[in-house]
Amino acid sequence: MAFDTETATAWITAAEAAVKTDEARLTGLDAAIGDGDHGANMVRGLAAGLTNIAERGPTTPGDVLVAAGRGIVAKTGGAAGPLYGSAFRRAGKALGDASSVEAAELGAALEAALTAIKELGGADEGDKTMIDALAPAVAAFQAVAADGGPIAAAAAAAADAAEQGLAATVPLQARKGRASYLGARSIGHEDPGAASTALILRALAEVTA
Repeated sequence: MAFDTETATAWITAAEAAVKTDEARLTGLDAAIGDGDHGANMVRGLAAGLTNIAERGPTTPGDVLVAAGRGIVAKTGGAAGPLYGSAFRRAGKALGDASSVEAAELGAALEAALTAIKELGGADEGDKTMIDALAPAVAAFQAVAADGGPIAAAAAAAADAAEQGLAATVPLQARKGRASYLGARSIGHEDPGAASTALILRALAEVTA
């Protein structure tokens, strides 16, 4: 299948539902090493992204992601708003005006999202942030796409890699964000940003399956 306007909208819808379902878990993760508001912020932000999509009526998948990003930036508190908002907007712009895209193009858009987050947050893999889930996910998606695999297979691989990346944040000491203030006390906890990233990528896998 190709990634079109309907699928892009379904992705954001599924992501919002997944985050809402796991709001308490995300809040608990953030309470351990952050402000304790990540769950509520992500629910509010993705709901705003859906509202913006509905109001703007985008006609391309790129426009869907840009609209979602703008809604997220406007309504999401904390660092998550600018990071996720920039990621979705950059991904949408990378898709351009195409009415639908194949795996390679969607992989490039995910890479653009990753680059946006790195540029804005200044973090990299191993810093115990959302990048620890997103970077391996992008690599996994692009590896499947490069072998000629369909979007469904690439998205499934990305979701699996994101969840493995999330698990790998547990023994890490945070070097970026509020969690870094805890020093060694940040060890032993999943990163909440990596957790929400894994949920969003699993949502992509579900709607493209």
